[in-house]
Amino acid sequence: MPPKRRSVQASSLLLGLLVAIVAVAALAKRLSMPYPIAFVLGGSLLAFAPNLPSFELDPNVVFLIFLPPLLYSGGWATDWQAFKDNARSIGLLAVGLVVFTTGVVAVVAHAVAPQLGWGGAFVLGAIVSPPDAVAAGAVFERFSVPGRIMAILDGEGLVNDATALVIYRFAVAAVVTGTFSATHAGLAFVGVSVGGVLLGLAAGYLIVRGTLLMRRFDLSDYLIDNAIQLLAPYAIYLTGEVSHVSGVLATVTAGVFVSRNAGRIYEPEGRLVAFAVWDLLIFLLNGLVFLLIGLHLRSIFADPTFAAREIWIGVGISALVIVLRMLWVYPATYLPLVFFPKWIPPTGWPKWNNVFVVGWSGMRGIVSLAGALALPLVTADGTPFPARNEILFITFCVIFITLVFQGLALIPIIRWLRIAGDDLATREIEVRVAALRAGLDRMHALEPTFQSTEEWEVQGRLVGEYEYRIAHLSGHLDAGVDEVGVAFDHLIQEEALDAERLEITRLRDSGEIPDEIFRKIQYDLDLASERIN
Repeated sequence: MPPKRRSVQASSLLLGLLVAIVAVAALAKRLSMPYPIAFVLGGSLLAFAPNLPSFELDPNVVFLIFLPPLLYSGGWATDWQAFKDNARSIGLLAVGLVVFTTGVVAVVAHAVAPQLGWGGAFVLGAIVSPPDAVAAGAVFERFSVPGRIMAILDGEGLVNDATALVIYRFAVAAVVTGTFSATHAGLAFVGVSVGGVLLGLAAGYLIVRGTLLMRRFDLSDYLIDNAIQLLAPYAIYLTGEVSHVSGVLATVTAGVFVSRNAGRIYEPEGRLVAFAVWDLLIFLLNGLVFLLIGLHLRSIFADPTFAAREIWIGVGISALVIVLRMLWVYPATYLPLVFFPKWIPPTGWPKWNNVFVVGWSGMRGIVSLAGALALPLVTADGTPFPARNEILFITFCVIFITLVFQGLALIPIIRWLRIAGDDLATREIEVRVAALRAGLDRMHALEPTFQSTEEWEVQGRLVGEYEYRIAHLSGHLDAGVDEVGVAFDHLIQEEALDAERLEITRLRDSGEIPDEIFRKIQYDLDLASERIN
């Protein structure tokens, strides 16, 4: 095929996938369905849609394209204090459960699908062992749950990918080379893990120091800062892989480190832009990988006997990973507290229904899919990677069943168990009041430096605004959070902001102000809307 024609086909395919992402997301919005569930359903439909091309994604670039930004954004969004507070629970899930699931799945898979061999069985176990925190988070966006549940699931999602992917690397290497040493693998596991964390800390430190240095010499702005943030995950991941340490752990660690220092190294505008950029990037990556797997599976579904033969194995492994997680969470939650009563939190023993939600929130997602797609096509001696299509198909079954079945059942289960979220609204108001009072104290501290009437007038106006906002928020605290009053307050403010937007639009359309002024004022009004919502 001529290069120009191949380029046109690739461009058409990419455009078609992007259009499909928007269409699937719009339908999901209409049906109040979490995006990951909609994307896996959309990918399934593409596998059967007529007149579409099959697509083979280069295994060598799968991890490089999809993993670094997902890992870095996960580290960036981590609540480090909550992570430390729940480190024991997170470690038991992210390390203990991943190793346990990998081993049991490998044994069962080898028994029911001997064509996988032991190497392929362990590869499959490592691929399907880590749940996807993004999938659970998308469901919980529609229903409030206790903060500790989210902290544990987010922390698990941060670490379990690294655990599973390190095991995955050793299992794939064993299949490709045909050799494996448990002692060597164990020592190497520790080495690449520790090396990855150290590399991540060093990279994060360099990013922080470099950003501060660029700001000192006025060499950066919000565009440059965000460009660096987009490049950093790929650079760190590649450095880790070239250095033979865990690029996964390095990328996650760097994301956590830089996030903890974001308040002092980035300007407010840069942080606002970063949230939008990363939200869009992760949204598109999730959509692309699930739709690409649909095209990839078309060649597999072309043989109906293959799907009919392997579907039952996929269903069985799916049921197995669900059961294993439920069997693990209760002993892992309560046994440590039995043997070490001092670990019992001030709130008392964890409630069984909260533990059930953690156990049920084991949906598999994009990392498992990327791992399956990244399997080599051939081994070191040039023979095809054993049972590659079987592993890919079973992985998709596990993702489909856990995401769709567990994901859609999660909200009814939360309602049935009567799980209520934390009172974050009151806490948010308290923090806003504390911040406003700190600002008010700072303005009063500056008063001895005033040297003109104009300065005192500006001070009086700003102090009055701060005092009004403090009184307004404190009124909500004194009377409890009055949802009706808050809604009416927001309505009035939005009406005023809409009137401002209409006026600046009229001035722009009549030619009285240029677009540059219009966009700047519109940006400020949009920020004001976000603040009250």
